[in-house]
Amino acid sequence: MADEHQFIENGMQRSQINEFFATELERAGYGGMEVAKTPMGTQIVLKAEKPGMVIGKGGKNIRKVTRQLEERFDLDDPQIDVQEVDEPDLNAQIVADRLANALERGWYFRKAGHTTIDRIMDAGALGAEIVLAGKVTGARSRVEKFNRGYIKHNGEPAQEIVDHGQGTAVMKLGTIGVNVKIIPPGARLPDDFEIRDDADVEDLIADTAETDEGVDELLETVDEEVDEEVAEAHGVSDSGGAAEEGAVETTEQAAETGVDEEFVEEAQEAADEEFIDETGAVDEEVAEEVGDELDEDIEAEAAELVAQMENDGDEEDES
Repeated sequence: MADEHQFIENGMQRSQINEFFATELERAGYGGMEVAKTPMGTQIVLKAEKPGMVIGKGGKNIRKVTRQLEERFDLDDPQIDVQEVDEPDLNAQIVADRLANALERGWYFRKAGHTTIDRIMDAGALGAEIVLAGKVTGARSRVEKFNRGYIKHNGEPAQEIVDHGQGTAVMKLGTIGVNVKIIPPGARLPDDFEIRDDADVEDLIADTAETDEGVDELLETVDEEVDEEVAEAHGVSDSGGAAEEGAVETTEQAAETGVDEEFVEEAQEAADEEFIDETGAVDEEVAEEVGDELDEDIEAEAAELVAQMENDGDEEDES
């Protein structure tokens, strides 16, 4: 089976198991579950307001639920651990089920919503939101929201920090969906910050000054390294100081005039190849020999041109 299909199948199985627990453990105050597959089997952690009702007398109820999980969902050796919810008013699933039951018992939706969200905030939550969708009062469906505090709707905080719970109220006019979101107390959000009253301003200024000096020194070091790299690109060592300065000046001039630095460097290397010895310094003897050869070639060409002009002039006189 492909990975995508496996993810989809695992998600569907998880949703079906969650619905099964919500139906079987409704009276016990079902507050959610966590499923983890281990080499020893499937570990399931149940959260409930009344763990005694989940376990049952002598463990009768928990054994029944375990057997149904094996038969209906084909789980390998499921191990169920029941944990009590410390604060039911901060568990979104329990709150959603309570609100749905209140609506089914005839509570007016606005009173039920405000009472529920006030209890959530009184329990210490940082924020909460209740959404009722359906035929709350008449034949036309609509959505009613109740907000308190601070709530996140998207991003990683909405998935990792916000507790979600869903419930359903079956009314005579139609079904009402209940959606509850709660940010528990003590949650650390990415945009949280602290203002320290005891901060010493002088120490902060000193730290900033030290940081600035460190940056300046770092920039100077970088400039020196760049100059050394440029000199090495021209094949000039420390012994060829004059050639090194010329190479650096050529690069700086190219940068000022907008000429391509690579083109300038290639031209400089081609011109300096014959004049630089193995040590990287300029060989004066080689330079003089090359200069003498160039002078001799120029004189020879000039003599040939003069002779050719004289011959041309004699031919014109004879004609």
